[in-house]
Amino acid sequence: MSTKSNENEFPESFKDIRCIICPTGCLVHVENVNGELIIEGHSCKRGEEYAREEFISPKRILTTTMRVENGFLPLIPVRSNKPIPKDKLENTLKEIAKTKTIAPIKMGDILLKNVLELEINIIASRDLNKS
Repeated sequence: MSTKSNENEFPESFKDIRCIICPTGCLVHVENVNGELIIEGHSCKRGEEYAREEFISPKRILTTTMRVENGFLPLIPVRSNKPIPKDKLENTLKEIAKTKTIAPIKMGDILLKNVLELEINIIASRDLNKS
């Protein structure tokens, strides 16, 4: 499959990407040839879409911890509710490090709303009672 686009939009000329969408784990080769995106090695359409997105703009779910006041534990595990662009992960971690939440906390509570104005929230990954 190929996609015509501006040659300067792509971060690299080629990349081999292991697809994680299904258990098959295809090794997908993505290449920018004169502004045309060539994608080979996928066994399904979802793998093609995953490789395209991973090549153009990779994103990750962020998991880390946040400081807690008055909690049974001093830290709570947290995660992003949506994938974050890889180039924004470091700044997101810095924002989380500057933040302290207060117990009690329920799993799924939004602890940091609209981080870096990405329309992504940092949520609690477990309950945490007061100390």
